[in-house]
Amino acid sequence: MNREALEAYLTGTYAVAPDRPWARHPDDVVFRHTGNRKWFALVMRIPGSRLGLPGDGLLDVVNVKCDPLLIGSFRELPGIYPAYHMNKGSWLSVSLEEAGDETIKVLINMSYDLTAPGKRKGGGGF
Repeated sequence: MNREALEAYLTGTYAVAPDRPWARHPDDVVFRHTGNRKWFALVMRIPGSRLGLPGDGLLDVVNVKCDPLLIGSFRELPGIYPAYHMNKGSWLSVSLEEAGDETIKVLINMSYDLTAPGKRKGGGGF
């Protein structure tokens, strides 16, 4: 999935507008809930070395919140890494080039649900 397809999916599926909160990083895009303004997806272009990959080639990623009980299993899949610049215990960085489209959509949906208005901090309702 490329950035344009991802952004179209996010705006079309969740009826949200992209937010570019950092003037110094105009390519970084945040997608938030309209009710509580919490992020559920952060799209960035970062050097692969920030994820422990060799070289400094740029990589498009989306950061998503994940159920902490599932994070280890997802990290075993291709293109899924401990989150860059976020809490690694509850967020993942997902390479748009490496991870499959369906995996990306499942993770975004989980992130959307986990950050929805009315959710308790750290809880998935368990």
